[in-house]
Amino acid sequence: MNIDVEILYSFGGETVIYKPKEFIFKEGEHSQYYFQIISGKVKLNTFTENGKEFIHNILGKNQSFGDPLLFIEKIYPTNAVSLQATEVVRLPKNNFIEMIKTHPDLSLEMNICLSQRLYYNSLMVRDMASTDPIQRLKGLLDYLKSYHDGDCQQCFHVELTRQQIADLTGLRVETVIRTIKKMAHQEIVKLEGRRILY
Repeated sequence: MNIDVEILYSFGGETVIYKPKEFIFKEGEHSQYYFQIISGKVKLNTFTENGKEFIHNILGKNQSFGDPLLFIEKIYPTNAVSLQATEVVRLPKNNFIEMIKTHPDLSLEMNICLSQRLYYNSLMVRDMASTDPIQRLKGLLDYLKSYHDGDCQQCFHVELTRQQIADLTGLRVETVIRTIKKMAHQEIVKLEGRRILY
């Protein structure tokens, strides 16, 4: 969701700058803020009991995170970590609720955004259950492309490393590399050097 930053500031939002690899919040902490990215990238991740990282999402400019938990009394199920120098506007929970009450149109926008997230999460769960690596990668690429303006074929630049794609899909890096080459051969994606276009 992308809320006008002037509205966020008028309700007590503050700008916070995070260094690369800095935790914005940790799994198990109580939700206290709405976060909206001004610049930079944030990954939502968890770690298995043996220390393997699983990336749930990578977010960029104008995307929000932490907002679904502001309506329920639950702890964060993931970490939020900056991937690079990242500037966010954060708004305290009570101020966020007051803003939604004052601007009911934002509530409708939020419902649309949350519905889209739930829809794509359902698709991702389906695709992650597949043993076909092409199906897994297509599911991820469809999800990422859904946040991209424009509806052209092979024009969406996937701004993820092969390692990040592996972490998001639960595949090995080697499998991702082979599968991307196979997808390029099938003209599902286009490769320009190391860039992937979908």
